[in-house]
Amino acid sequence: MRDDAPLKVFLTGASSGLGEALARHYATHGASLGLVARRGDELARIARELAPATVSTWVADVRDAGAMIAAAREFVARHGVPDVVIANAGISRGTLAEHAEDLEAFRAVFDTNVAGIVHAFHPFIAPMRAARHGTLVGIASVAGFRGLPGASAYSASKAAAITLLESLRVEMRGSGVAVVTVCPGYVATPMTAGNPYRMPFLMDADRAAASIARAIARRKRFHVLPWPMALVGGLLRALPRPLYDRAFANAPRKPRRP
Repeated sequence: MRDDAPLKVFLTGASSGLGEALARHYATHGASLGLVARRGDELARIARELAPATVSTWVADVRDAGAMIAAAREFVARHGVPDVVIANAGISRGTLAEHAEDLEAFRAVFDTNVAGIVHAFHPFIAPMRAARHGTLVGIASVAGFRGLPGASAYSASKAAAITLLESLRVEMRGSGVAVVTVCPGYVATPMTAGNPYRMPFLMDADRAAASIARAIARRKRFHVLPWPMALVGGLLRALPRPLYDRAFANAPRKPRRP
């Protein structure tokens, strides 16, 4: 690919929040986009608003491996092998393992936040290897650094995503394909809008998208944003378990859905 050629970007979870902000960022910079989301009406709205950018859309759930394979094949047929694949789709639920009605929420969170990354990447790995070029980007979270009370499904899924991406990064070493792990702190999106507690270093979605795009361009292995959250995250990971347990036992929790 020529250095001045437009980027080809495939992005999941593109219908709102950080995914929408990433789509707008790359469209503004002339990229050809493949956008995936479950909500077709919102996806169509975004595609219209991104005109005259080159945008292809697929209404699909990242939990459906077959649908993701079909979307990937169509993207490659229309645009060629992507330069960047961003597995951004994710869901968050307040969960407690003691409640039987939360068991399905646990499965949905893991299927979306972990298996969804695999499903997004899988169909592109072989063609990217063959091209010896490209970047696979997984959106994890600072919430994956420690287990947050009341958000066990979300924290565990993001911890799994971080480890999954690290494994993949090592597997892809020497292939020409980079793997970037992104761990946002609090970003102002519909996902965080219902949080009934203070969110330190809350970041605008457009600023977050620009920060992530810079990390992708640098092929940065691990990116935490905003930068103060990287310091907080490091402290949290280093905090001894007895101190962590005491400090977070009464922390505010994300509400469970009725």
